[in-house]
Amino acid sequence: MTDPTPHDDRFSLRTYLTPEEAKEFHKLFMTSFIGFTAVAVVAHILVWMWKPWL
Repeated sequence: MTDPTPHDDRFSLRTYLTPEEAKEFHKLFMTSFIGFTAVAVVAHILVWMWKPWL
């Protein structure tokens, strides 16, 4: 495997992502994170309604 050339538009040696690929990955990551957080919040609310812990 060779290192990218200086005219390559990839971000760094570790990611090998183009700016477009990085934006697409970031969008998918943020969507997944927000979905996971929403499910966790709903689960906590339901458990609180069932059996309050304070």
